[in-house]
Order: sequence, then structure tokens, then C-alpha cells
Amino acid sequence: MKTEVIRKNNTEIAVISSNELLITDTQSALDLMMTVKYETGCSNIAINKAAVTEDFFILSTCMAGEILQKFINYGVRLAIYGDFSGYTSKPLKDFMYESNKGRDIYFQPDVSLAVEKLAGV
Repeated sequence: MKTEVIRKNNTEIAVISSNELLITDTQSALDLMMTVKYETGCSNIAINKAAVTEDFFILSTCMAGEILQKFINYGVRLAIYGDFSGYTSKPLKDFMYESNKGRDIYFQPDVSLAVEKLAGV
């Protein structure tokens, strides 16, 4: 796992990239969130899609809802970046679309757009 803190628009964002799964369930998401918050002081996290289990993107598992609710409850904003074009589920696409219109959770095609969203650019 590589973590880099980027400051943009007076906002600090922890950008995480990993080829290993970091978020596999609710507890691992909480552990990651708290570790990043403790080590960097950031309440904004951008993480690459490859570090998130595929089960997260199957809405019927309820994993996405449980994990994202934890981020919101702890006041941590999250952007997941990567290629989402392989997903054909309309409910998932709708969920991602609606999330992107909010102010806490984002799904972006690349790291620079994820950082911009979290920075409020």
C-alpha cells in the first residue's frame, strides 16, 4: 500500500494505491479508515478500485451500503477511482451516479478526478 497526501484547494487528501485488497469487509474498511486518519490526519481518502473487493460492487451483498455508512458516520469522505466500465448492473450504475452528485462518496475514472471531487474543485 502506498499513501500520498495531496493538498488541493486547502484540503488534504490521502491518496491510496495498492495492488492488494485493502477493503474486504466492513471491519477492514474501518481499520483502513482509522489507520489513514491516524497516520495522515486526513478525513478525505481516495483509493484505487483494485484495493476494494469485487463483492463491494455487487449491491445485493449490502457490503457497499454498510461500508459507506461507516465512512459517513465517522466523517470521512471517500473517492474510489478506477475503471468501472466493466459493470453492467443498472442499480450499481445508478448508485454510483447518485453518489457522485452528493458530497461524501465518489466513484471516479482516475485519481486526478477523485482528488478534484474531494477537494471541491
